[in-house]
Amino acid sequence: MADYKQMAADIIEGVGGGENVSKLIHCITRLRFTLKDKDKADTEKIEAIPGVAGAVYNAGLNQYQVVIGQAVEDVYDEAIAILGDSVVDSDATDAAVAATGGTPAGGSRNPLVRGFQVLIGTITGSMIPIIGLLAAGGMINGLLSLFTKGNGLIDWIDPNSATHTFIGVMAMTPFFFLPVLVGFSAARQLKGNEFVAAAVGGVLINPNLISLLSGTAHTIVKDGITYTGYTPNVVATVLGVKFNAIYFGIPVAFPSPNGYPSYAYTIFPIIAGAALAAPLGRWLHKNLPLALRPIFEPMITFFVTASAVIILVGPIMNLLSGALSFVITGAINFNLGIAGIVIGGLYQVLVIFGLHWLVIPILSQQLAQTGESNINMIVSFTMLAQGVGALAVFIKTKKADMKGLALPASLSAFMGVTEPAMYGINLKYLRVFIMSSIGAAAGAGVAGFMGLKMFGFSGSLIGFPSFVSNPITHEHPANNLMIFWIASAVTIIVAFTLVYMFGYKDTDEMGAGVEKKNAFKDAVN
Repeated sequence: MADYKQMAADIIEGVGGGENVSKLIHCITRLRFTLKDKDKADTEKIEAIPGVAGAVYNAGLNQYQVVIGQAVEDVYDEAIAILGDSVVDSDATDAAVAATGGTPAGGSRNPLVRGFQVLIGTITGSMIPIIGLLAAGGMINGLLSLFTKGNGLIDWIDPNSATHTFIGVMAMTPFFFLPVLVGFSAARQLKGNEFVAAAVGGVLINPNLISLLSGTAHTIVKDGITYTGYTPNVVATVLGVKFNAIYFGIPVAFPSPNGYPSYAYTIFPIIAGAALAAPLGRWLHKNLPLALRPIFEPMITFFVTASAVIILVGPIMNLLSGALSFVITGAINFNLGIAGIVIGGLYQVLVIFGLHWLVIPILSQQLAQTGESNINMIVSFTMLAQGVGALAVFIKTKKADMKGLALPASLSAFMGVTEPAMYGINLKYLRVFIMSSIGAAAGAGVAGFMGLKMFGFSGSLIGFPSFVSNPITHEHPANNLMIFWIASAVTIIVAFTLVYMFGYKDTDEMGAGVEKKNAFKDAVN
């Protein structure tokens, strides 16, 4: 672990000593010193300190800024312990964390590009606090697959045992409850009521609501393999969207990321909810009488936000689902190799918005009907590529804190869960994400042109047994597993080389080009 106390002491010495510091605040990545004499700061000396990514004087803000990265709060706390509370300005720190000093390096002047940067910054900021938990769940799930009888390398755990169920539930619980966890985190970032946002997330996955929307459940058993599905309630159909129920006379439609209508595993809907709840809660707090605030502020915020998400977000996601289904199946039917390049390169963009779960019903239907899924085959290489991108960062970086984040993120992706790599590393250094996606396009393209088949859900490296045989037809295509390893090697080589050469440098500022502020702050103010 980095010695933050020593780092803070060295930085203070580098800026001219404690007597030269009149104020110290921090933003998301930088310590920001207001110095009595800026010329006493020794930039070369500061940049040589382990853990420091750069240093610069910002004349417009009259601040000497030291780039730290994700450990900035740890170093700041140690610096304050040395300097004393007289240099603290909590309001300025909160403002800097929210706004990160205006336009970041690499930020675009194009309003559409900048809007995307703001959105990505908000999503990654909401996800960062739970990255470790998701990585843990992904690795537990991967190890469970590895040790499950009949599926992994080591026949140890009976897939029908209670032990298997307990471990599986533990592994996937963080993902099932993502709307709750992300709602809490997003509200904290957007300065809203964390508990209201978490409660809205709970509404979206409440079992009572799911049973109302689901209709009739059914299972299909083929050659010992059980597939569970449902016949959904359909009260109306508009533009191809099937609405599940009526709410105050308005048809509502929930997506089906896990086979049943629910927002489980999704992040974007609850972030949209948190974005609505935060300004609404602030307005109510300002305008309600003091005696009414404790009850009516959370009540109105909760009810309005949950209703808005139910009424508006579901139909939009289902419209996107239909469009995605049309585009993906059309591309695959045209040419699997070309589809591999296009879908492989772009698929993880869906993960950014949580829309990748809308593809699950398509590939689930493929597996249930034929025992194989060409869509899941392509997706497998996109998971592998994002893990390779994080691994390249782990190998290239000299920062101990970055290594500690990148390695578990890459391992999680190799076990089929890309969110830790995506939100913890790759999107924060956007070139890592782009170069990794190019590697995915290359690997998936090779797999498509060589006619690779996939016969299961599990992907990435841990999913190699899914490329052995079809559980329904018992087809065992010759060289299929070899093709998988060839395409995997292409993915690894291309993604690793591009990320290592062009995707990441230790001097990069975390989040350059991605606005690290409340995405809705300007609109609210």
